[in-house]
Amino acid sequence: MRKQRNRPSPSDSPGNEFFLPELCLPQALLVLVVLAELLVLVLVLVEPMRPNFNWVRLALISLFVQWIVLLSAALLCGLRPWLARLHPGVAGALGCMLVVGVTLVCTAVTDYCQLSGSLPVDGMIERYLRYSLISVIMSALMLRYFYLQSQWRKQQQAELRARIESLQARIRPHFLFNTLNSIASLVTSDPVKAEQAVLDLSDLFRASLGKPASLTTWREELELAKRYLSIEQYRLGERLQLDWDVSAIPDDLPIPQLTLQPLLENALIYGIAPRIEGGVVRVEANYERGVFILRVSNPYDEAARQQTSNGTQQALVNIGARITALFGPLASLSVERRDGRHFTCLRYPCARLTQEARAI
Repeated sequence: MRKQRNRPSPSDSPGNEFFLPELCLPQALLVLVVLAELLVLVLVLVEPMRPNFNWVRLALISLFVQWIVLLSAALLCGLRPWLARLHPGVAGALGCMLVVGVTLVCTAVTDYCQLSGSLPVDGMIERYLRYSLISVIMSALMLRYFYLQSQWRKQQQAELRARIESLQARIRPHFLFNTLNSIASLVTSDPVKAEQAVLDLSDLFRASLGKPASLTTWREELELAKRYLSIEQYRLGERLQLDWDVSAIPDDLPIPQLTLQPLLENALIYGIAPRIEGGVVRVEANYERGVFILRVSNPYDEAARQQTSNGTQQALVNIGARITALFGPLASLSVERRDGRHFTCLRYPCARLTQEARAI
């Protein structure tokens, strides 16, 4: 598990930071084919309109441009790891030269096969120059677009990291203050338990603050939550009962750090502490078809809930924002009440860390 923590992620490799995308992917090829066909229409429309439209000529021009685009994409895709080691300006210039070279080769092939008809020497030179100029302009515009998209993605990722770190910073003091309140209640009543709770808190924060990454494994997050519950057990005693149903979750499943603990804290403050008889906090987790579902439920009593503060609601808002930022719009945090219980459900798509390691 320690080795996984230090393992570089796919986004850490230099190729993934390169502005030129993977042009061999089906989505990228589809975009290039469509753009090439639009270029063909532009080339045809700029010429004088004739009474009888030559569809054969349109097909030949389309075939000519598509061959240039597909061959250029294949070469750029193959040379991408090598270009990624160069300065972006040099890589862009070489990419333009490569496209121009492919264009000239394809033009020479059409001349050899006499697909464009016979032309005088001056006409051939003019055509080569014209095609070279068109290929330089179009490839430069396309590469510039890719570069701006790459810069925009980097800016978005930097803003996302800053947002996650800000949300993480809000959760940690909130967790610390509530835990210290629990320990303070033990100081006069049971100093021995208070001392042990301080040791538990020390171990808990050593585990949580010693790792700067935003994501941790399910096993580590579960251990962190159980240490928190051991502290609260000193204060609540037999009033706190736990029901775990998490055995089906892989240990290496990724989860944002300090996610389960605020959910349990919310359940204890609003579902257990206000009730004289206490209650059962149930933790259920499921992982199927690449979607992780975590559900924490506690007894619900409207009268008892009104006597408590709304402090942990900010932690729930932070958790929802963090999972959305990390796992996209399919992630969600929902709350519902039924059958006298309060349910907080967290859901997001993810892959196991060992699967991600094999994909690198």
